[in-house]
Amino acid sequence: MARINENYQKLPGSYLFSEIARRTAVYQEAHPEAQLIKMGIGDVTRPLAPAVIEAMHEAVNDLASAETFHGYGPEQGYDFLRSAIAEADFRARGIEIDDDEIFVSDGAKSDCGNIGDILDVNNRVAVCDPVYPVYVDTNAMAGRAGDWDAEAEAWTNIVYMPTTAENGFCPAIPDTPVDVIYLCSPNNPTGTVLTAEQLKVWVDYANEHDVIIMFDAAYERFITEEGVPHSIYEVPGAKTCAIEFRSFSKTAGFTGARCGYTVVPKALVREGQSLNAMWNRRQCTKFNGASYVIQKGAAAVYSEQGAREVEETLAYYRENARVIKEGLSEAGLEVYGAVNSPYVWCRTPGGMGSWDFFNELLEKANVITTPGAGFGPSGEGYIRLTAFGDAEATRTAVERIKNLLAK
Repeated sequence: MARINENYQKLPGSYLFSEIARRTAVYQEAHPEAQLIKMGIGDVTRPLAPAVIEAMHEAVNDLASAETFHGYGPEQGYDFLRSAIAEADFRARGIEIDDDEIFVSDGAKSDCGNIGDILDVNNRVAVCDPVYPVYVDTNAMAGRAGDWDAEAEAWTNIVYMPTTAENGFCPAIPDTPVDVIYLCSPNNPTGTVLTAEQLKVWVDYANEHDVIIMFDAAYERFITEEGVPHSIYEVPGAKTCAIEFRSFSKTAGFTGARCGYTVVPKALVREGQSLNAMWNRRQCTKFNGASYVIQKGAAAVYSEQGAREVEETLAYYRENARVIKEGLSEAGLEVYGAVNSPYVWCRTPGGMGSWDFFNELLEKANVITTPGAGFGPSGEGYIRLTAFGDAEATRTAVERIKNLLAK
């Protein structure tokens, strides 16, 4: 008899954003006249940069001719994209990253979930709390999370590191030994960042205890303040303890096109094994590489025209984030994030539950948000809003929320 992976049976309910979509659909069906504004799921709304579109069209034309046709590409990514990434995202910032330490994929979400393939199932994992659900759920699927504690709304073998306003959104080193630590800066969902000094504490700890840091830098292009690292490799010693995930989804609008990359330094070795070589082996076995057309589009992001056009779109979203944060602050809410991030993290009024406030905003303001409870125990009492919407719709949503709270 074929047996199933019993870890899937331990997963509580549905994936957070699927539940949001379900509740939204139920409400919309009952109220077809409602003009809903989406500020929940972090999906972009601006079109791809013209330079990217042009590059993709040229790539499609390449596939129409035998002389320029491309079949299977390198599982690690085409050289033209890996080289552009290494130069613009790292060497330009004084970080020496080799092209063969970069692995192009179909997005950071996939890599964050798949990276566990090269790790022992008995590794103990620590996550910031609140946390991007993929870090936790994929480790639960692999059997590293233990059992689901419904009362605590947490996994028994996951170490949750509170990352809240009370500690400046910088978690403390765990009291209990761990093997893998997930860090995200700019953070999803709180929209806050870690400084170089704060990251140095984690890097030193990881190197001292042979821990691996999984560093999610998917939102680094939103950083505007000086002194905030765009990469963990800006911190001395990080190459021997950290894997970094990047994405073109939110920075260049590739949520529908799908492209990202992971950096695994050759200096990262555990138990005598190169994690770079292990990840390469995994990708060669389970992945046939991102599309040639998509990679050509991603490479155009690094052209002079593409960089300028992408920055214009980022500025558009940054302005939305400012509007949300200032508007909700004026309404008397306690608000965080937004400055270096497309996310705004907001405490619910009067100690209201996060799903309760989600429902109230959906039903009385017709604004869709994300309840903080879906991001872990410390997310209760908060909601997350995204700046990826239309500018006019964003202003309208903020006014609706302000009017609702005024009542």
